[in-house]
Amino acid sequence: MTGKILERYTVRSGVNAMNGGNAVPAADEIDVDDLGCFGWLRGIRDRALSIELRKANGNIVAIPYHAIERFEFDPSEGITLSLAGGKVCVKGRNLNAEMRPTVRLFEGMTRHRVSWVQEADSRADAAACGADTVIHAIEW
Repeated sequence: MTGKILERYTVRSGVNAMNGGNAVPAADEIDVDDLGCFGWLRGIRDRALSIELRKANGNIVAIPYHAIERFEFDPSEGITLSLAGGKVCVKGRNLNAEMRPTVRLFEGMTRHRVSWVQEADSRADAAACGADTVIHAIEW
């Protein structure tokens, strides 16, 4: 009984006990906005540890942000992530266009705010309006 009372008053909600009591939200408490082709971390101080690259065929690879040596954006070529073992290319349209105030894919990637990116299937691509960010291909 005493242990439960002590725990009730000493462990804060949202604190990961495995992290020595530091205020790190548990994985299921982090809010991510689904913007169709990418996920944006809502919390102003939230940073993703890795980025999931999701292909339309179901293949997924996750890359830790600390392994990315260089982020490069060329509007005609797309986004290139340089890694020690090679490169990842994200191709599409409006890859650095503002989806909503202060939310841009490339800029969010450089600030570790993007937790995943997703290739669009042909239906999603056709349904997107001209100003939407759409990912046509992810190559690794």
